[in-house]
Amino acid sequence: MTDQIYIRPIGLSESPQSEEGDTVRLAGGMVYAHRFAVSHRSAGNTVQRWLTAPSGMDDVLCELPGDLASEAQEQWAALAATHAPLQLGDRTIALDQPQIMGILNVTPDSFSDGGDFLDNPDAGRAHAAAMFEAGAAIVDIGGESTRPGAPATWEGDELERVLPAVEYCSAMGAAISVDTRRPAVMEASLDAGAHIINDVSALRHDPRSLELMAARGCPIVLMHAPGEGEDLHANADYAHVVYDVFDWLRAARDRAIAAGIERANIILDPGIGFGKSLAENLALMNALPLFHALGQPLLLGASRKRMIGALSNEAPAEQRLGGSIALTIAGMNAGVQLHRVHDVAPAIQARNVWRGMRDAALTDFADLGAALGPDLGADLPTE
Repeated sequence: MTDQIYIRPIGLSESPQSEEGDTVRLAGGMVYAHRFAVSHRSAGNTVQRWLTAPSGMDDVLCELPGDLASEAQEQWAALAATHAPLQLGDRTIALDQPQIMGILNVTPDSFSDGGDFLDNPDAGRAHAAAMFEAGAAIVDIGGESTRPGAPATWEGDELERVLPAVEYCSAMGAAISVDTRRPAVMEASLDAGAHIINDVSALRHDPRSLELMAARGCPIVLMHAPGEGEDLHANADYAHVVYDVFDWLRAARDRAIAAGIERANIILDPGIGFGKSLAENLALMNALPLFHALGQPLLLGASRKRMIGALSNEAPAEQRLGGSIALTIAGMNAGVQLHRVHDVAPAIQARNVWRGMRDAALTDFADLGAALGPDLGADLPTE
């Protein structure tokens, strides 16, 4: 249908007390939304827009025609949905707070650290151990560079790069993700001890991937990228990047479910830096809370991306730590659950400080909370 509805959280808060309880606990996490924009769009244009608090949402939804009302009700429920923890081997990864995914590139040409760990398994093992010990919940192993202009990687080379890394990370007891778009690499990695597949093509690169992932029953990250062939950055033509990426991810989610992949195993990634201009990346970062309306956990991969250099006098990749932390915190403030980063220890420190501030915010307005009654804090985090 040409008519679409979108419910975007536009007012966020550290605690429900500050809004007298008129909030939604966004995706069951540590961010509370108290104001929403409901946009009715038709043929690419916004035809009507409502602004409302949670207490007024029912009135807005009653104004929508049947098909849009049904979609809006689904999005409204999804915004407050609590996601079950990821069970990755012996590790349980809670999704009610931000978690850090550390990057281990075993490639010769990745934009940031290509070649550092490819031919030196001892260095790769030490790097993985350091990330794990610093507090990374997951280690994400990649054997193919997907930077703009990178040549395609032969499947055999990717297997030779990835499998040893999976094996030594598995020996550490780490929760392991493998960043690949090739079903043979997916299957071999899972057999070697990986737990998650992180596919930058959203299972489009090879049609066999959908069937494989349905059969294996493990979590899968579906990332937005406009390109359909080897160049994932191609065909970047957006009418409105935020709504276009939202619609694309919804279609990717539904395609995976139709193929037999359990909805609880689907994680979505808006694909920062993939076929997007600086302005488009910034628009997506500012709109991250909207993507909770898709009802899936979210992954953000903005670490050391080109947009940081564009905003900081063309700083090279290895000098983008400050910008990377800024984007990670922005993602946390938007309720994003998984953060894929190169610099794990600083990201963990930033997350812990952020978490401390959120915990403290729940005890602010204590007198107000008492005045509002004992039920106000019933849905607050208990950790």
